[in-house]
Amino acid sequence: MSDDLNQVLKARRDKLDAIRARGLEPFAYAFDRSHTARESREAFERLEAEGSLPEDGHGAEVRVAGRIVAWRGHGKSAFAHVEDGDARIQLYFKKNVLGDEAFDRAVEFLDLGDWIGVRGATFRTRTGEVTVRVDDWTLLSKSLRPLPFGKVEVDAGTGERVVHSGFSDTEGRYRQRYADLAVNPEVREVFRTRARVVSHLRRFLDDEGFLEVETPALQPLYGGAAARPFVTKHNALDREMYLRIADELYLKRLIVGGFEAVYEIAKDFRNEGIDRFHNPEFTMLEFYRAYWDYHDVMAFIERLLADLVRAVHGADELVFQGTAISFAAPFARVRFMEALEAELGADPATLSDDDLRERARALGVSDTATAGRGKLLDKLFGELVEPSLIQPTFVLDHPLELSPLAKPHRESEGVVERFELYVHGAELANAFSELNDPLDQRERFEAQSSLRADGDDEAHQVDDDYIRALEYGLPPTGGLGMGIDRLVMLLADRPTIRDVILFPVLRSEE
Repeated sequence: MSDDLNQVLKARRDKLDAIRARGLEPFAYAFDRSHTARESREAFERLEAEGSLPEDGHGAEVRVAGRIVAWRGHGKSAFAHVEDGDARIQLYFKKNVLGDEAFDRAVEFLDLGDWIGVRGATFRTRTGEVTVRVDDWTLLSKSLRPLPFGKVEVDAGTGERVVHSGFSDTEGRYRQRYADLAVNPEVREVFRTRARVVSHLRRFLDDEGFLEVETPALQPLYGGAAARPFVTKHNALDREMYLRIADELYLKRLIVGGFEAVYEIAKDFRNEGIDRFHNPEFTMLEFYRAYWDYHDVMAFIERLLADLVRAVHGADELVFQGTAISFAAPFARVRFMEALEAELGADPATLSDDDLRERARALGVSDTATAGRGKLLDKLFGELVEPSLIQPTFVLDHPLELSPLAKPHRESEGVVERFELYVHGAELANAFSELNDPLDQRERFEAQSSLRADGDDEAHQVDDDYIRALEYGLPPTGGLGMGIDRLVMLLADRPTIRDVILFPVLRSEE
């Protein structure tokens, strides 16, 4: 901690002591707010437009509250701006209105970052700003640590406000998200967008007849994806348990049980690396519908995403990192093996595992020594094809070895009925015609178990209870998993997943 910061912290603690020495409470229990900042301004503007303001030009009395984000004193008067969750409004402190004691206390005790409540009438200043004349004020919470407010410059010609952030340490912003939100309104807007996205998805699925359900996050056996789990111990049961890596197997059990269309928006956890697309804790939407196949799911997700993009942006198109992306249907479609063949210059099906491994090594791909054929193909696809998939693109018909939960393709050998949806070079969604043959499913699980024995710790385990569920009968089913965080990245135009997760996983602060 710098000496300057130490001095500021000490000064604020000294003010706290002085406030208490005056018999005042620096941390209030409540405040009876009558208007938000926006409501106060709009109420005044309505009276003004109606010509209903009294001769003194003051509107009705309001009680507003918020955090002090600007302060400037002028002898016997002072101006401040407070910001609430809605907007900001100017306050006018005047000695001959407040009285000497209340005015002097404000000047002596208040700092940037303090939360206050005020009572007074609104009026418009000579510079044209709607302002609250402070007739009374209450300290709601004393800020003991200064927030990193940036500098604001106003263009003399256009009047446009330009904010230069005082919080330039990116990792510090993620670590202290509370401070990031407090000083950067545009960051708050990202998370409002996220909330709108999730609400819209729920409404759309509800209206389409899907039932929202909840499945276990703590599981005796993990599955539904190729990933390493977080492992924990349940003491009372004396057994090892896992945080889920996907919702899939429990949701399909519900289709077996007679629900025809279910979805879940939930946290999943994967014990893997961290990069701009991956956080160990993330949010997924998964849905499953009886009697659908992956063609039905493709048509549905085209319709859902176009509707969502229109709801957020007012059109089928958005701009992500400078690139215009259209979500108008139909999305492009390419087949996995054909796209990979075009980049390799050879049919991947004719290449041996050693050939694939050598090509992956030449591209700088790591973790190939114990990778099975399916994973090698997937790694090569990720290096050679994915970066070129900018507009929404369905990649169809993946290798069987890579897809232990998908039905075999009804027309092509060695592949399954699966698609992944890519946008701007990143996977957004993954879907199958779900495998509903319990005998085939057991064979797939056992093949995955062999890969685990050979060192692939992301290969699927044998889930006997899930196979038992399939033995009762799973109707033809189409299902999809979609990353909410990556979806919000697109819709909010944010380049990294950490920008759209309120509290991302970070390295130790030490």
